[in-house]
Amino acid sequence: MRKKDSDDLIHVGPGTVMGDLMRQYWLPAAMSSELAADGAPMRLMLLGEQLIAFRDSSGRVGVLDHKCPHRCASLFLGRNEENGLRCVYHGWKFDAEGNCVDMPSVPPARDFKHLVRAKAYKAVERNGLVWVYMGERKAAPPLPRIEATLLPESEVTINFVQRECNWLQALEGDIDTCHFGFLHAGSISPDIVPEDSLFKYTVADRAPDYHVTDTEVGTMYAAYRDGGPGETYWRFANFMLPFWTQTPQGKFTEHLHNRAWVPMDDTHTMFVSLTWRRHPPSLGPDKRGRQMPGFSRVFEFQPNTTDWYGRWRLTRNSSNDWLIDREAQARGGNYTGIDGIHAQDQAVTESMGPVTDHLFEHLGPSDMMIMRTRRRLLQVARALAKNGTVPPGVDDPDRMYAVRSGDFVSEAGLDWRRAYDRQMQASVRPLQQAAE
Repeated sequence: MRKKDSDDLIHVGPGTVMGDLMRQYWLPAAMSSELAADGAPMRLMLLGEQLIAFRDSSGRVGVLDHKCPHRCASLFLGRNEENGLRCVYHGWKFDAEGNCVDMPSVPPARDFKHLVRAKAYKAVERNGLVWVYMGERKAAPPLPRIEATLLPESEVTINFVQRECNWLQALEGDIDTCHFGFLHAGSISPDIVPEDSLFKYTVADRAPDYHVTDTEVGTMYAAYRDGGPGETYWRFANFMLPFWTQTPQGKFTEHLHNRAWVPMDDTHTMFVSLTWRRHPPSLGPDKRGRQMPGFSRVFEFQPNTTDWYGRWRLTRNSSNDWLIDREAQARGGNYTGIDGIHAQDQAVTESMGPVTDHLFEHLGPSDMMIMRTRRRLLQVARALAKNGTVPPGVDDPDRMYAVRSGDFVSEAGLDWRRAYDRQMQASVRPLQQAAE
């Protein structure tokens, strides 16, 4: 890793290599439920830009630069009324597309509203999410065909969680399978795991081997372990450009989920998780019927505020040491002393600092997926910057549909790509079922 590589990966503001890549794609920016018609405007930080989101009287969502193009007063203070956002400084009003539709402080004979526009980004809604396109194309590309985002809102559990660190170090926790046997399950003995649970293989062997490869839309790993006589235990996971992941926390053929790590700026990230409700991730109880120690999946949030970083902040954070319980850590069971899988991930990634010092790292064999993904990101982003090469999945979003993750056991000696393809063929496809 060179310093330039690190800089190109972490910076997402306008004009940066990675920021320009991110702006080619639609971004999941908010939950539809966060915006009410004629309700209060909401501050929205995306890719280092301070924006204002609002829903007008007709239900359309607008996403504008927070500065009024007249005298730069913040439109956060604006009045959301009669299909537009009106700046309280001089009354200039803008519709959801940024058009100035009223200039009450200017004499009618000198009105020039047809010449003024607020900086606005395209925004659409689908299945409970507000999507924003921040690229420069006049006609935006198609919305991503990411499977969990195509399910009806009634079929999906959607979670937003803010993390106070760079987007890449947050995302890389999802593509690092080795950490699960330590951070989340380091104190769990195979003796308490039910015999019919595939989780037993993870705690019996905390150092898996890997296959890693590029895919059409990102990267993939296949971690594998001895599954007993004549069998192999597999954990497959995916990275999808520009910031999507799929983790192996469920039965491959049934577990349908996608996770986005949307950069708010260089040091804050919004985690967006979508999971098919019919088959949620579950590691199941131990042999006593109790939840595995530290495996809670409940999110506890601070009250939302109106500042730029005021949404979806967890109660556990760096200011209270993520509520680490040293007694629980010492007596065993909970390896970290921090309750909750997400909270454990949050603690370690935020503890690295706002931005990881990549030049300080010493990557090893278990980090092959990390290395491959960083390289893939740099290759795609630099091809865009140098040659204008359109990144994968922008104009051909169906490519992003055909990937899945999860775990399973196969016969030993089966080629890893064949093992994956066989599971894909057997996977449940709820969208196809609905169409039929």
